[in-house]
Amino acid sequence: MSQPIQYHYGKFPPVELDWKQLIPLIGPASAALARYDGTLNAVPNPNVLLSPLATQEAVLSSKIEGTVTTITEVLEFEAEGREAGKSPEKVADIKEVLNYRRAMHHAVDQLKELPLCQRVIKDTHRILLEGVRGKDKTPGEYRRGPNWIGPAGCKIEQAKFVPISWDQLPDGVSAWEKYIHADAPDRLVQLAILHVEFEALHPFMDGNGRMGRMFVPLFLFKTGLLSRPTFYISAFFERNRDEYYERLRAVSRDGTWTGWAVFFLKAVQAQAEQNQSKAQAILKLYETRKAWMTESTRSLYAIHALDFLFRRPVFETSEFTGQKSIPKPTAHRILGLLRKHGVFKVLRESRGQRSGVLAFRELLNIVEGRDAF
Repeated sequence: MSQPIQYHYGKFPPVELDWKQLIPLIGPASAALARYDGTLNAVPNPNVLLSPLATQEAVLSSKIEGTVTTITEVLEFEAEGREAGKSPEKVADIKEVLNYRRAMHHAVDQLKELPLCQRVIKDTHRILLEGVRGKDKTPGEYRRGPNWIGPAGCKIEQAKFVPISWDQLPDGVSAWEKYIHADAPDRLVQLAILHVEFEALHPFMDGNGRMGRMFVPLFLFKTGLLSRPTFYISAFFERNRDEYYERLRAVSRDGTWTGWAVFFLKAVQAQAEQNQSKAQAILKLYETRKAWMTESTRSLYAIHALDFLFRRPVFETSEFTGQKSIPKPTAHRILGLLRKHGVFKVLRESRGQRSGVLAFRELLNIVEGRDAF
């Protein structure tokens, strides 16, 4: 039986990196990130238009940890506001995703007043595990005992990786926090080192993977590499899950900090390009539907209705017709027109007093990256 990989004591931050390998990758990654940021700045009201992408990031980051749900299930659950008809396991998965999104919003709010620091990380972690699996594992507090990574229920001798010991964790996290604010030759390489170190420290009893991935857009935002913390890197890590975990472990096992940074820079470039493509497609859809709805509905409330669809791409019909911003008769008329033109996929038909549930198929197909509806 192979021995568990042990944390790399005394080797953070790395003394040397092979910049000859990294420099050719830094330029393309930085340029892709800058182009994506330019697209973000061109999006009117990104909190509305890009909100489905934030939910998708929460779904994919949670999926890496074994949470099984889809963006449609999450948005449908949110629209219905009830747990009926879903298994306890499915409800638990969905609530974890909603917590991820809520924790991210909380962190962004905190960063308006605070630096990116341990306080922000702890508060965000508390919300991440609030009322879900892991709620009994001291949310918002660093672990005060051993922890290890391996098959469910395994003993430490069977683990794949053993993080820093709990008695050395305070010093480890302090060094990690200090490196956040250190001068570095390149911010993206610095972020790569910070991400892998957080995962190696594994400071919490649960939720470390999600917190480490959430840290990526927070750092990009706080350091000015992005004007908004809307960077969704989990899709790349999910597509390359085996290599992702192997690269993380190899840092402690073999000292391959440069190899990890190479992988991370490629992830940033690829994901920035994909993020930009999706953001541009969403913006194009918005502009196309804006012109179509204005012409088709001939209503002063067409844009209000369109913004609702982007903000709530899965919704109960009563929620749409009950908006205060649109008169009820007008909302019914617009909804009927949109249904007639096949804008929605019907997830649940109306029955008696029970509202129907509709999905804005074009937007969700962009977010999913395929014709899912």
